[in-house]
Amino acid sequence: MPHLSLHDSQRRATVPFTPLDPEHVKVYYCGPTVYDLAHIGNLRAMLTADVLVRLLRFTYPRVTFVRNITDVDDKITARAHANGEDIATLTARTTEEFHADLAAMNVLPPDIEPRATHNIAEMQVLISRLIENGHAYAADGHVLFSVASFPSYGALSGRDPEELVAGARVEVATYKKDPGDFVLWKPSGQDQPGWESPWGRGRPGWHIECSAMSHRYLGESFDIHGGGSDLLFPHHENERAQSLCCFPQGKFANYWVHNAMLLVEGEKMSKSLGNFLTIRDVLAQAPAEALRLLLLGAHYRSTLNYTVAGLQDARKTLDRFYRALAAGPVPQASVPQTVLAALADDLNTPLAIAELHVLASQALAGDRAAAGALKAGAGMLGLLQEDPEVWFKGEASEEDAAIDALIAERLAAKKARDFAKADALRDQLQAQGIVLEDTKEGTNWRRA
Repeated sequence: MPHLSLHDSQRRATVPFTPLDPEHVKVYYCGPTVYDLAHIGNLRAMLTADVLVRLLRFTYPRVTFVRNITDVDDKITARAHANGEDIATLTARTTEEFHADLAAMNVLPPDIEPRATHNIAEMQVLISRLIENGHAYAADGHVLFSVASFPSYGALSGRDPEELVAGARVEVATYKKDPGDFVLWKPSGQDQPGWESPWGRGRPGWHIECSAMSHRYLGESFDIHGGGSDLLFPHHENERAQSLCCFPQGKFANYWVHNAMLLVEGEKMSKSLGNFLTIRDVLAQAPAEALRLLLLGAHYRSTLNYTVAGLQDARKTLDRFYRALAAGPVPQASVPQTVLAALADDLNTPLAIAELHVLASQALAGDRAAAGALKAGAGMLGLLQEDPEVWFKGEASEEDAAIDALIAERLAAKKARDFAKADALRDQLQAQGIVLEDTKEGTNWRRA
């Protein structure tokens, strides 16, 4: 196995990955805030984590992957009020929808999936510790982290605190000692979720949630913290600050992995532009593997442009790969070193996919060992998990027999040189969404 290198956001360089404990690699990713369906931008971070964890599991004897659920947040409260439902019902439903969407995308579940509301006591312990250490203060029912108390604040995002404050939407409040200080605990009104605390009934700030959950399940030091680049500041910067101030002897996260953002048809995705796509929107148009291949077709650190044409191309690529598998028996094989080398080079999924194309060409030329290597290599990317016949035709149904009968009727018409009837039958099948492929061995069909 080639040695893994990752681009570490804090070092601002691609560096060799050396686990804190080679026997047990620990990974934390920020999960969803559960108030709505997940969109394809959320999916990109989940897919990056999925490929990373698959590779780590292939390389190391034990991996613990923690991905949280944020189920207390002002957006959740606002959406529940707008829907006229209680918060618990909203978060339970959207969490279930998130799980279903990721399962459809063949994203493997985390080992541990803590929920913010189940870790309030741990958050309060950390907040108390920050106050005791002189890094936080209580004011007007709030508890705030004192940015000035942590000299290396800004080291993760690479900017000094004054720049960060100037460039951020910072809440101006009289109870803050410094405009950049951020909330660890805030008071709750009667119509807001709240918990009793030494500072009055309230709820946690967003950043302290992940610090508490990562500490509870992974300890003071763990290997990799990941998420979208939009979380680099303020969320991850603030996580890092409060965690290192709580546990100055620890490292918190030893490597930071951030994926770039996603465009839709060349524009930033937003509801106002009408180009906001949930995972379910796309899966209504194309198979999940096509979306997965499209997203993995760009390096995780490069901006990805989602297009309908790109989705169609991804499906055609998968058609080619599945034809390579369907051309004969597929022997068991090890993951090819070329695919492993590509993924070990900072998760270079485009290069790994290029290697799959090479193997597919060899398999289509009759090399069945290459077909085995293609399936094994694609498996590292979570691809080619379908039976080829199911990929092309869908799950077997009574309709299949009718399609086969029409194809047989067309073949008979061609043999009788009744080409007008043969063409009419092809058109009839095409109108049903059936694509025919005539080969020397006969006629294959698939659903469009």
